[in-house]
Amino acid sequence: MRALGLDPGLVETGYAILESTPHGLSVVETGVLHTKGADPLDVRLEELYTKIGALLDRLHPELVVVEEIYAESKFPRTAILLGHARGVICLAARQRKVRIMALTPAEVKRATTANGNASKGQVQRATQALLGLATLPRPSHIADALGLAVTGLSRAGVSLR
Repeated sequence: MRALGLDPGLVETGYAILESTPHGLSVVETGVLHTKGADPLDVRLEELYTKIGALLDRLHPELVVVEEIYAESKFPRTAILLGHARGVICLAARQRKVRIMALTPAEVKRATTANGNASKGQVQRATQALLGLATLPRPSHIADALGLAVTGLSRAGVSLR
């Protein structure tokens, strides 16, 4: 089974695709999709939608695992913009009939580090250890996407070992 973990953002969206094999999980590809902050919102959303669609068409995941929206009361605009990004991600996946699973950051942190309040650094180290990576996954968007994919596969009943 292949899972595409997506850490959505309007400026940067981290992605990671994992595949289950008889020997455990294999990292197929990771990266960060960028949009230009100076562009209007509709242009950025179209660009993100196009890039996500291209990933889905090229990598053929059976599961898309996307971070659930969270909001800090001090920054409501951030949650609104994140919602736009998640919306185009979910639309691209739905149009391709790919199953979508949404997880909160705390769920992923608990699953990967056993601490729902883990720091970004702890998530990076945990995903490195879980996947046997030679180097720390950077930037943190990639570590978050890896954590989403690992957690999604586990919840889908895939053995991680």
